[in-house]
Amino acid sequence: MTTVHRPVPAGASRSPVKGWLAVLAVTLGIFSLMTSELLPVGLLTPVGSDLDVSEGTAGLMVTVPGLVAAVTAPLVTVATGRVDRRVVLALLIGLMGAANLASAFATGFAVVLVARFLIGVSVGGFWSIAGGIALRLVPEQHVPRATAVIFGGVETASVLGVPTGTFIGDLSGWRTAFAVVGILGLTSLACMLFLMPKVPAEQSITFADLPKVFRGNAGVRAGIAVTFLVITGHFLAYTFVRPILQDDGVGDGLIGALLLAFGVAGICGNFIAGALVARRLRQTVVGIAVVLPAAMVVFALVGDSAVAAGAVLVLWGLGYGAVPVTFQTWILDAAPDAGEAASSLYVSTFNLAIAFGAFAGGLAVDGIGTTSVLWIGAVLALLALVVVRGAPRAEG
Repeated sequence: MTTVHRPVPAGASRSPVKGWLAVLAVTLGIFSLMTSELLPVGLLTPVGSDLDVSEGTAGLMVTVPGLVAAVTAPLVTVATGRVDRRVVLALLIGLMGAANLASAFATGFAVVLVARFLIGVSVGGFWSIAGGIALRLVPEQHVPRATAVIFGGVETASVLGVPTGTFIGDLSGWRTAFAVVGILGLTSLACMLFLMPKVPAEQSITFADLPKVFRGNAGVRAGIAVTFLVITGHFLAYTFVRPILQDDGVGDGLIGALLLAFGVAGICGNFIAGALVARRLRQTVVGIAVVLPAAMVVFALVGDSAVAAGAVLVLWGLGYGAVPVTFQTWILDAAPDAGEAASSLYVSTFNLAIAFGAFAGGLAVDGIGTTSVLWIGAVLALLALVVVRGAPRAEG
């Protein structure tokens, strides 16, 4: 598949400066959402202790929004099919901000779970629409770079947002951390209202369009299959990187630094891919499907050295950082006339793969052994090469 050059009237007629300001507003929204979704990872113990639930139960704060996002991505896209996209994105980011503020003042865990449910709605709906919004905001020649900037918010949330939120929680309490993320969401809302232009819905989407775009478009089917295999393989393995490193004798202090290196490499991988996908989309996907399993296999063989583990995690981070912008571009190029419907299926698959990968990894760790997840994840990611090989090449 090669990049399809297509007219983008809304973006082509806009000032590049105003368009890029709008892109930055969307990027802040993505950053806020992903920080919000992942924030509980570093705060499970204090939340569980304060609200009198176990850490396992507190883990539902991560599981619930992921599953809800998978279900609601297509639902929100269809339900808002006739509504200005700026309005939809603003409402969703505002919902996220309000939900986090509700969590900050929650008196029981049930309230927190309801708030996390609403955050899942925000993540699924926002991502499915924002993934292709660059097409409507900037001139066509800027679209790949703008898309990379938007998805850079995902990686930056992992590197800066979550650690900062955890630090605030350790310093002032978990409620303060949730409140700060809530305020960040409302700040994102203001930026969208002031910096984004009106982005009228281009077409009404129905539920019938979702299976239609999947059944009738071999490129979309290939993109969905590749996404499921690569994301499942990645999260099956990466979810258990910390215990793998601990089993290899790497100290907790070093683990934090190694995961930070992974995140920084991910940011670099995102922008490298953003520069490549315009002309080398298929090759970039192949590169991801080679780099990720290679990193997992090498990690399984030499991960007992902190230096070697660090080098492998940098390679792994580069590969995974390239995933969001590359796979989103594949989906958009495969369905240029049904971008939002295809994107909603992509976002749903992405989130389902996260949940399934983490669940399957847990079964493998308990039933086979900790390092088994690296080998299984590598096999799944490699299978994506078979799908890419058989995928159609777009004309253009």
